Amino acid sequence: MHAAIIDLDGTMVDTLGDFVVALGLTLGELGLPVVDRAFVEMTVGKGSEHLLRRTLAQVGGDAALYDAAWAAYQRHYLAINGQHSAVYPGVVEGLQRLRAAGLRLACLTNKPTAFARPLLASKGLDGFFEVVFGGDAFARKKPDPLPLLETCRALGTAPAATWMIGDSSNDAQAARAAGCPVWLVSYGYNHGEPIRGVPADGYLDRLDELATRLQLPNPG
Repeated sequence: MHAAIIDLDGTMVDTLGDFVVALGLTLGELGLPVVDRAFVEMTVGKGSEHLLRRTLAQVGGDAALYDAAWAAYQRHYLAINGQHSAVYPGVVEGLQRLRAAGLRLACLTNKPTAFARPLLASKGLDGFFEVVFGGDAFARKKPDPLPLLETCRALGTAPAATWMIGDSSNDAQAARAAGCPVWLVSYGYNHGEPIRGVPADGYLDRLDELATRLQLPNPG
């Protein structure tokens, strides 16, 4: 294996708090009722545009409000980005070990690039990745294989030699279609469905567990 492509929300960082706060501020600005954390957890993962459209429908907001809601959401999210989120245990250690083993690393998320890059920087994770691609980087998002294929192209690695590490069926479906082996973490968001019901090459309770299972070098 030459590289690993790693998802962001639900895989490296627990960002539910950021989503809940940004959506609450957006809905409040529009005079709409807020949504609870459970709804957000079931809905994230397919990009912020999808999340916002589903949220408007959930609270009875007119679809014509989308443009105003999107502008407000971007403003609020960027203002609080990372303040209500936390890096999952084992992530830093896992990234260190993958890098120490000589793997090239990329972050690929359905989150907009303008949200993803500042979040990685605020959590001290940006230095691990050669490239970072958000959901707006390509014509289609995961679960379409295009983002994985383009990320492999940017890394200069073959899909069969590039792991996809994520937390949802989106990641697994995209990986399978692209020809990448896939590992799924057990603690992510997967739209409320059990992650072990999603076919994968393996399941992880912590990101550094992958390095241990594969007996990769320990930089410590």
